[in-house]
Amino acid sequence: MKHPKPEKKGFDILLDRTLNKSLGFNKEERKNLGIRGLLPYTYSHISEQVARVMVNLRRRNENLEKYMLLSSLQETNEKLFYRTVIDHVEELMPIIYTPTVGEACKEFSNIFNYPKGFYITPDDKGQIAEILDNWPEDEVKVVVVTDGQRILGLGDLGANGMGISVGKLALYTACAGINPDHCMPVALDTGTNNEELLNDILYLGFPQKRVDGTSYFELVDEFMEAMQEKHPGVLIQFEDFLTPNAFELLKRYRNRFLCFNDDIQGTAAVILSGVYSSCRITKKSFTDLKILFLGAGSASTGIADLMVSAFMEVGLSEEEARKRLWFVDLGGLVVKSRTGLAEHNLPYAHEHPESDFISAIKTLRPDILIGATGAPGTFSQAVIEAMCEVNERPVIFALSNPTSKAECTAEQAYTWSKGSAIFASGSPFPPFEMDGKKFVPRQGNNAYIFPGLGLGLVISEAKWVPDDLFLTAAHCLANLVEEHDLEVGGLYPPINEIRSLSKDIAIEVAEKAYEMGIAQAPRPADLSKTIEAYMYDPMY
Repeated sequence: MKHPKPEKKGFDILLDRTLNKSLGFNKEERKNLGIRGLLPYTYSHISEQVARVMVNLRRRNENLEKYMLLSSLQETNEKLFYRTVIDHVEELMPIIYTPTVGEACKEFSNIFNYPKGFYITPDDKGQIAEILDNWPEDEVKVVVVTDGQRILGLGDLGANGMGISVGKLALYTACAGINPDHCMPVALDTGTNNEELLNDILYLGFPQKRVDGTSYFELVDEFMEAMQEKHPGVLIQFEDFLTPNAFELLKRYRNRFLCFNDDIQGTAAVILSGVYSSCRITKKSFTDLKILFLGAGSASTGIADLMVSAFMEVGLSEEEARKRLWFVDLGGLVVKSRTGLAEHNLPYAHEHPESDFISAIKTLRPDILIGATGAPGTFSQAVIEAMCEVNERPVIFALSNPTSKAECTAEQAYTWSKGSAIFASGSPFPPFEMDGKKFVPRQGNNAYIFPGLGLGLVISEAKWVPDDLFLTAAHCLANLVEEHDLEVGGLYPPINEIRSLSKDIAIEVAEKAYEMGIAQAPRPADLSKTIEAYMYDPMY
């Protein structure tokens, strides 16, 4: 049984990140709260404090140093942290999430200085419900959980993957106003097969080889059941699970719990939205598109699966839809004659002679090329030029992150295509000028989708997350792209508008949930006002 938090006084207030305002306490507050004398004389409005944070941040040369400064701020003054991120989201999103979060995860055990999140290990089996009572917040609405086995394009980082859960939830709050008290980062620390970590005396995780098979799924089952018992209706977002496990867990839970896999479904929605936007530039009909994927893991297959739903939404049969989607992996073009294909690849194995990547482009003549490989440089000059041979305006999505893993850079895509490519990426790239024309590549960041989607799910108290809601979010985001964005090659709106974008997506997702009869919350008279009233606004 949880008990109300005792009222705090004095230094205890300054040590509580949820109460601390630092120099934002005025004279009367300092007197009444027993903190007079514990702070310097000066009072600073939160806007002045944000400015001070940014000055200190910009003095740091290394992004990891900036990440650590912001992490420390989050630990000591939560409102100031979120106010700073909201006011400077375009500059700070690459610091608190991709690409810098990848570096932070690699160094997690070395830079750890304050507990964040909740860790579950094989030692906790049979007691997960009991230890969940140790979490300090009574009302959890959103959980981001990872097992750390496939962190970005960096591989198995074990418990160090907690940085992903923490970072994603920071975006839920900054981008969509989910109250941080309602957020819970979780690491299912089932061990690691990374020998470097196992041999590192500083590694903080469960120091054994990964639990797998039945024992692994039993642990995840117990976690899912315990979370639902403690926090009925909680939204659970899966992050960075190895492809086979990612698909199995999604299949296992998607019709039982309010959950989704962001790598599979969130990525799919944001890329589908970008594809919709690209049609406004190329003037091609969505129903006529042919798409080639390089990489056949969870991200690519998730995109393809949602594409099938999108094609069927506009009248194609499932068979016709799948024939628009082709894959190339390490073994070449995925075709029916190939043996040993993973189950999730079989629906996209079509009748065709075996082929290498370049030949596949020349024979299939895809309108769009999507890379999710984790292998840098795989969109070579020859690849881009081959796409230009079969398209007046080739559409290129280089999705692997962090930046060092990108299939190609924005500059390479524009240069090798002589400015004809329409480019989007998984990591941010700066604007580029060539022959007097300015290009503004936009990042196909999942943050365009999952925070707004999550907000809509929380407000409507949806039972589960069918594909229809991801299609709704993708359409909504595409409709928010302005003509001036398209003129510079941007397939997404500016990231600094993301709070507004997330609210719009939340409204449409919630509306769709009510329309489908899967919303459990009473429908408010004014959904927009209800969502706006819920959104956390960090001020003091």
